[in-house]
Amino acid sequence: MGFRRFDPRRGCKGTCRASLCYPSNDEKRGISGVTDLLPFLLAAGSGELLLIIALIGLAGIGAQWIAWRTGWPAIALLLVAGIFLGPVTGILDPEETFGALYEPMISVAVAIILFEGGLSLRFPELKKTGDAVPRLVFIGVPVAWGLGALALYEVAGLVWPVAILFAGILVVTGPTVIIPLLRQTNLKQRPRAILKWEGIVNDPIGALLAVFTYEWLVQAQAGKSPIDNMIGIVVSSAFAAGIGYGAAIAVRYLFPRGLVPEFLKAPVLLVFVLGTFTISNLIQNETGLVAVTVMGIALANMKLSSARTYLPFKENITILLLSGVFVILSASLDIDVLRQFELRFIAFLLVLLFVVRPLTIFISLAFSKIPWRERVLIAWIAPRGIVAVAIAGLFALRLDEIGYGDGSLLVTLSFAVVAATIVAHGFTIGPLARFLKLDQKDSNGVLIVGTSPFSLSLAESLRKLKVPVMITDRSWQRLSPARNAGIPIFHGEILSEATEEELDLHQFQLMVATTDNEAYNALVCSEFSPEIGSDNVYQLGDAAGDDPHALPDTLRGRALFTSGHGVEDVAESEARGWTLQSFDLTLRFDFEAAKALLPPDADLLYVLRESGRLRFFTHASRPSPEPGDTIVFYVPPGVTVERYPEDGDEKPTEIEQSEMDQ
Repeated sequence: MGFRRFDPRRGCKGTCRASLCYPSNDEKRGISGVTDLLPFLLAAGSGELLLIIALIGLAGIGAQWIAWRTGWPAIALLLVAGIFLGPVTGILDPEETFGALYEPMISVAVAIILFEGGLSLRFPELKKTGDAVPRLVFIGVPVAWGLGALALYEVAGLVWPVAILFAGILVVTGPTVIIPLLRQTNLKQRPRAILKWEGIVNDPIGALLAVFTYEWLVQAQAGKSPIDNMIGIVVSSAFAAGIGYGAAIAVRYLFPRGLVPEFLKAPVLLVFVLGTFTISNLIQNETGLVAVTVMGIALANMKLSSARTYLPFKENITILLLSGVFVILSASLDIDVLRQFELRFIAFLLVLLFVVRPLTIFISLAFSKIPWRERVLIAWIAPRGIVAVAIAGLFALRLDEIGYGDGSLLVTLSFAVVAATIVAHGFTIGPLARFLKLDQKDSNGVLIVGTSPFSLSLAESLRKLKVPVMITDRSWQRLSPARNAGIPIFHGEILSEATEEELDLHQFQLMVATTDNEAYNALVCSEFSPEIGSDNVYQLGDAAGDDPHALPDTLRGRALFTSGHGVEDVAESEARGWTLQSFDLTLRFDFEAAKALLPPDADLLYVLRESGRLRFFTHASRPSPEPGDTIVFYVPPGVTVERYPEDGDEKPTEIEQSEMDQ
C-alpha cells in the first residue's frame, strides 16, 4: 500500500495533500514490497518532484545503456520502463506530477529533438537517395493518409472524421524512433538516409494534417466554409518555415563574427530554437515543428565553422530529452484506456503493418531507381513514437469537446500503434537488413589514415586475419603500394567536408592515424573521437606521460604499443626490418607462453577477440588476451615461428632467432 489518488467514497485515515493520500500509521505497518514502499517514499517529503525527475532520468538512460550492451531496441526498453513506472507500479503519474507544465514540456522537448534531427540532414546525402525522399513526401504522404483513413474506418470502426484525423497523425515516423533504430543497425548509406529523411521531414507534416482536419471539422460543424481556414493553415506553415530559415540566417550572421562568445553559442542556439518554436506556434498551432525542422536543415547546410563546438551538446541533450519524454509518455498510459482495446484494433494493426505501409512505399517508389531490396526494407520499417502519441492525446480531448465520441479511442489506438511498431520493427530491422543484404558487414573494419611502411604492414596483418581494412591518404602517389597490394583505399583529405560526405564511417570500428606527423595524427584523432569514440581512435606518437611539453591525452588518440613508440621509433624499426607476427592462443599456449617465446624488445600491438572485436595495446590500455584470441606482436628481424603449438603439445614450440644486425 502506498500513496493513492484521494477518493471521497473511500475516505482517508491518513493525511491528504495535493490530491494524494499519505498513509496513516496503521497503514504504514502494512507497507511491504518495492511497489508499495517506493510510492510511500515519494510522498514522504518535499523532494518528491526531484526524486521523480531522477527516476525518469535513471530509467531513460538506464534503458539506453542496456540497449547498447544487449543490442535490443532502445525504444522498446524505454516503453517498458515507462509502463513499469506508470501503470504497473503507480510511481509516476506525469499529469499529476507536472500539472500545467506537462503539455508544453513535451512540446518543447519534441521541438528540440526535431531540430537536432534537422541538423543531421545534409543535401549531399539527399542527392544519394535520388528522388526517393521527394516521392515519399509528395506521393507517400497522401497515399498513407488515404489508406490509413480507409483502414481506420473499415477495420477499426472509427467514424470518418476521426479516421481521417488520426490517419494524418499516423503518417509520422519521426526522429524520436527512427534515429535510435538506425543507431543500433548498421544499414547501408542509401536506405539509412531515406529512412532518416522521411522520418524527420514527415514529422511536422503529420501534425499539420491533424490540424488541417480538425479545423475543417470545426468549421463544417459551425456551418461555415472551411476554405479560408485551410488557406490560413497553408500560409501559416509557409510563414513558419520562413521564420525557421530566418533564425538560421541570424545564427549564421552572429556566430562567425564573434558577436556570441564560444561558451554561449550552445545556450544561444537553444534559445533561438525555443523562440522560433514558440513564435510559430502562436501564429498557428503545430507550425512550430515546421519552423524548427527548417531551421535545423538550414543550419546543417550552412557549414558554420563553430558547428562542431555545439553539435555534441545538442546530441547529448537530445538523448536525454528523447529518453525522458518516451518514459513520461509511456508512464501516462492509463490502464482504463487499455481496457477499451478491442479485437478489431488488432486487425487494424495488422492491416497497418502489412498492407498500408507496404502499399504506400511500393506506390511511391514505383518506377524509381531504388532497388527492390531497399524498397522491401523501407516498406516494413515505420515505427511511431512521441509525436504520434502526443498529438493523438491532444486531439482526443478536442474531438470530445466538439462531439466526436470516437476521439477518446485515439489514445488507446495511438499507444497500440506505438507499441506494436516499436516491437515489430525494433526487433526485426537487423535480421531483415541481413537477410536482404543491406547491412554493412564491414562494420568491424579499421580505417588507417596515412600511407607508410608500417601502415601497409598493419593493413596486411589485418587482412590475413579477415579484418576489413581501408587506407586513406591525400596523396595518390603514396597510395600506390596499397593499390598494388589490393588493399582498399580512399583518396582524399580525411579532414575535409567532402570526405565526410563521401566516406561512410559507420563501416569502421576503429581508426588508426599512422602518418609521419604526430601533430596531424593527434588532430585527426581529436576530430573523429566524438563520432567514433575516444576509446576507438589510435595514433602513432610518443605517449604524453609526465612530460608537460607533450600533447596531453585529451587532445590526441591513444598511443599505439604498450611502450608508446614515437613516429621516429617506428620508422627506424621499419627500416631495420621489423615485422608483425601473430599467435593464436589456446588453453595450453596462452598469453604468457606466447610472450615467453619472444625477445624482450618485441612489443604488443593488438589482440583480435574470438568475437571479432579488435583492441590495440597502448601505453594506457592493456587488454587481457584469452584462449581463442589472436595476438599480434611487433618483432625484430629474423624472429620466425616454425609452427603454432596445438592443444595437445606438452610445451610450446621454440622460436628460432637469428642474430640481429646492430
